[in-house]
Amino acid sequence: MSYVRHLMYSRWLFHCSTSPSVNTSVCWHGRQKRLFSTTKRRMTIMPAWVIDKYGGNDVLRFTKNASFPVITYPNEVIIKVNAAGLNPIDVGMRGGYGASSLSMKRDPLNLKQNGMEFPLILGRDVSGVIMECGLDVKYFTERDEVWAAIPPWKQGSLAEFVVLSANEISRKPKLLSHREAAAIPYVAATSWSALVNTGGLSKDNCAKKRILILGGSGGMLKAWGAHVTVTCSQNAERFVRDLGADHVVDYTSGPVEKPLGELEKFDLILDNNTDLLGIADGMMQNAATVATKALKHLVKGVHYRWGFFAPSGPALDEISEMVDAGQIRAVVEETFSFSQVPHAFEKMEKGHARGKTVVQISEEDDYS
Repeated sequence: MSYVRHLMYSRWLFHCSTSPSVNTSVCWHGRQKRLFSTTKRRMTIMPAWVIDKYGGNDVLRFTKNASFPVITYPNEVIIKVNAAGLNPIDVGMRGGYGASSLSMKRDPLNLKQNGMEFPLILGRDVSGVIMECGLDVKYFTERDEVWAAIPPWKQGSLAEFVVLSANEISRKPKLLSHREAAAIPYVAATSWSALVNTGGLSKDNCAKKRILILGGSGGMLKAWGAHVTVTCSQNAERFVRDLGADHVVDYTSGPVEKPLGELEKFDLILDNNTDLLGIADGMMQNAATVATKALKHLVKGVHYRWGFFAPSGPALDEISEMVDAGQIRAVVEETFSFSQVPHAFEKMEKGHARGKTVVQISEEDDYS
C-alpha cells in the first residue's frame, strides 16, 4: 500500500491562478482547465485557538478570524478537523520550546522577520475529512476520512481546517471514531520513526527480540512478536500491561538500574525522555552525551542512535491496519469541547496521564 502511494505522488511545482468565482477556483495545467476548489463557498477566515506570543496558558486566544489554510502545492489537501489530540510538545511549544529551530524550518533562508510564526495554531494530532485536494493528489479524494500527525513547523489542528501534504496523511482506521483516532497519530509516528527508521525494527524481524522502553507502552512491538519491558510508576502497571507490556519495572521504588541489570540483555532500548533545553541546545548536549556513551560502549557491541519525529502517511497506513486488526487501541482519557481548549492545556500540564487528551472540534457528521 505504501509503495503504491509513493508511486502516485508527483513532485511538480507550478504556479496556479485562481478564478474570482465564489464557487470554484481554476488552475491551468498545460492545456487543461481543472477545478482546484470544490467547497460550497470561498472561505478566507475560520475559527481557531491561536497564540500571539509564547508564554503560559493565558496566551491562548480564541478567534473567529484565523486565516483559512490555502493549498500552495499540488500535492496538498485541506482537512476539515473533527478532533484534535494534544501532546506534551503542544504545552512546550506554547512556552517557546524549539522556537528558533522551528522558525529556521519554516523560513530556511531567513527572509521573514522575527515572530512570523504568529498567530500560531497548536495541536499535533488530527482526525477529519478531506474537503479539497490539490491537482496532483491521486491517492485521496474529497470526503475521505483521514488522520495525521502534523509536523511542529506547520499550523496545527486546534482550528476548523488544516492543510497538509498528501504524504503526511492516511485513511483513518475504520473501527475508530474521529475522537478516538485523534489519540494516536503523533505518538505512533514518533514511535515508528524511532523504532523502525532509527532502530531498524519491523514486523518481519521483531519476533522474540527483547525491547526495553523507558516511559512508554510498546503495543506495536508486542503485535510484532517482541518481548517488551517497560518502566513506569506502580499505579500505571495495569495500564501499560493492558497496552502490551510483558514486564514492568517500577521507577518510583528506587533506581531502575539494579532490577534492569538482573534481566536478560535487551536487543534495543528506547529512551522517551525529552530534554529541557529546547531543540537546538538539547541537540548539542545530547549529541555530546551520546558520543561519550557510544565510544565507551562500542567495544561491547552497544550502539547509540538518535531518533526524530518524521511525519509519514505510509507509516500511519501500517498503523491503521494494526488498529483495525485489534493490535493497537486508542486510549482517550478525557475529551474537551472546542471552547474548553485552555482547560485541556491545564490538564496536560498536570502530567501523569493515562491516555490522550482530545479536543472535539466539530461533530462526526458536520462536513458541510
